[in-house]
Amino acid sequence: MAHFAKLGIGNIVERVEVVSNDIATTEQAGVDFLNNLYKTRDVWKQTSYNNNIRKNYAGIGFKYDQTRDAFIEPKPFDSWILNEDTCRWEAPVAKPTLTQEQIDNKNYYRWNETIKNWELV
Repeated sequence: MAHFAKLGIGNIVERVEVVSNDIATTEQAGVDFLNNLYKTRDVWKQTSYNNNIRKNYAGIGFKYDQTRDAFIEPKPFDSWILNEDTCRWEAPVAKPTLTQEQIDNKNYYRWNETIKNWELV
């Protein structure tokens, strides 16, 4: 199955549709099928669960970046930095590894934007 993301204002993904590979033999064939189906002239971009098309699988609210030809999720925190290779947001501080005791106690780390670091919960 082929997946296509409908882009709205600002290249923001509004929906994702699935099209049979028999129909979407090319990206343009999939776009044409969807526009004929919905009787529109919408902008659609193909995406992939395997992240082998346009870096990341498109989700609603993601932005399509034409320069990078990539889908980029909304920035989770102001301090996070875009990894240009993966087009994914990364914390400015590496996430610590949990110890076995922390795992057993069901602890986890979450990002604290106020202190711009991970905190154990």
